[in-house]
Amino acid sequence: MKPREPLTDGYRVPSFKYPNSTGRIINMIEIKKISPKSAQAAQLIEELDLYQSSLYPPESNHLDSLDELSRENVLFIGAFFKGVLKGIGAVKIMGGAYGEIKRVYVSPEGRGKGIARAVMDVLERHLVDNGVRRAKLETGIHQDEAIALYRNMGYTDSEPFGDYKPDPLSLFLVKRLAP
Repeated sequence: MKPREPLTDGYRVPSFKYPNSTGRIINMIEIKKISPKSAQAAQLIEELDLYQSSLYPPESNHLDSLDELSRENVLFIGAFFKGVLKGIGAVKIMGGAYGEIKRVYVSPEGRGKGIARAVMDVLERHLVDNGVRRAKLETGIHQDEAIALYRNMGYTDSEPFGDYKPDPLSLFLVKRLAP
């Protein structure tokens, strides 16, 4: 893997500006590395936990802690729309074999603006920049919008991976990333 220039808390990640989902550059999405322990990020993580807990029993929720999301092999990013944090996402590099996408979430008022796709693009780009060619993720079967996004981005069904066990409420997806 090609190492990135380290910061005090991980990898250097450039900020990206994306056009909104209409393709016009009117409102910009800025994506940058943030701490999952920041107040804004923790609020979105709490919203995500509450949402997922309303859909799935505890044994089907695979929620990484703030400490896990702060590890050196994890990139945690925030998506800012008009200067306000509206989305988050993380990727864990798993020994160079693959990266696991985690905690992708956009607040309800931020949806429909291309934020989730922009977050996914940056997470995938980070993997490619670090020599990782496969992205994997686990999502719940009741999250139709997320599943549609992942499928639209080229993710296909896979077997459980890592420490995951088969779960009728989980969908496991994989994507081969182009260099």
